[in-house]
Amino acid sequence: MSSIEDRFRALTPNSARLAERAEHVMPGGDTRTTTYHRPYPLTIARGEGPFLFDADGNRYVDLLGNYTSLVHGNAYPPILEAATKAARGGTAWPARSEAQIELAELICSRVDSIERVRFCNSGTEAGMLAAQLARRLTGRKLILMARHGYHGSYDDLELGLLGHDGERTLLGTFGDAASFEKIFAERGAETAAVFLEPVMGSAGMVAPPPGFLGQVATVAHRAGAMLVIDEVITLRLHEGGAQKLFGLRPHITMMGKIIGGGFPVGAIGASAEIMKAFDPRERGSMLHSGTFNGNPVTCAAGAVSVRELTQARIDKMDAQAKRLAAELVRAARDLELPFSVRQTGSLMNIFFTREPPPPTILREDSKMIANFHLAALTHGLFFAPRGLIALSTVISDELLSEICERGADALTDLAGAAH
Repeated sequence: MSSIEDRFRALTPNSARLAERAEHVMPGGDTRTTTYHRPYPLTIARGEGPFLFDADGNRYVDLLGNYTSLVHGNAYPPILEAATKAARGGTAWPARSEAQIELAELICSRVDSIERVRFCNSGTEAGMLAAQLARRLTGRKLILMARHGYHGSYDDLELGLLGHDGERTLLGTFGDAASFEKIFAERGAETAAVFLEPVMGSAGMVAPPPGFLGQVATVAHRAGAMLVIDEVITLRLHEGGAQKLFGLRPHITMMGKIIGGGFPVGAIGASAEIMKAFDPRERGSMLHSGTFNGNPVTCAAGAVSVRELTQARIDKMDAQAKRLAAELVRAARDLELPFSVRQTGSLMNIFFTREPPPPTILREDSKMIANFHLAALTHGLFFAPRGLIALSTVISDELLSEICERGADALTDLAGAAH
């Protein structure tokens, strides 16, 4: 595969130079594990609409949107205008803003299970807060989640990503309701909550089999445990979130990414009764603070992001994603490459296997996906090293045709190098 890497290096000398500089001050030269790839990650200079531009001036079609958070692309003018206006009035203060109220109102109006919202600064914080709330309300300590699920970097939840249970973390198998029922039968009285992604992201964009989510919700309810649905990446799948698509009404919803409009954000939402636990007017209420919770710039940007993510735009992205998945499968088949795609709405993950693997972060095709990722970069396509693709509302049908062509060219390079 040296020819692919050689071309990448030839196109990105400034990124190489900056990578060496970065490695002297940051471990691995970066501060996000998931963005690292060999021989070195790009240094991005700016983003505009559906495009990213690196330190060498190369243009890429952005097919990741900062891991699904930029649902309206880069520097979306209405978001930029709202954030700039907010920043001119001050970037933070220890009191609410009207933008914070507006964003909370938008979320409550769209997601049926949410009557009150509590903001924080990341999806990880949302997971920590949801676990704290569930433990407080149930008086129990255990968390149940899916093996290879991902709910942020909080220890009790991150264990599951690696496929390990822990002192306070139990693991079921996504798609297998019986595995969750067995755990509830054995330790249900100790379990505070079950955490589930409606569609597993880091494990390969795995959609649930029919009935699975409802069955787990039912058994959790019987055990007196809370159902926490992680909508950090899936809120984009419907105006009412993925829970609307799958007919769920969770006790607690985790949110992040698109509700910040490109700025750091996290939140949990639930019924007024559940969220009363945070009300400082209530005796013994939970302590929850954070210097940048409900930041006025974030909330101003997030309100635009949420308001402008209409169902019509969601449906258009869904149709485009189906077309892209089909075109990539066709191109790979013509080249006789093993290839498969998991796609739900505007999100997909690609694999160099005949069939998508079961939910896992461990890849049998790690070498091929790494080289295809590098080949795609040399053809101006930017997506996650693991093959995650997230479309945005600013990708036109004409640009999608170009994306399909560039993807086919990258597959051709991969096939040539493999032989």
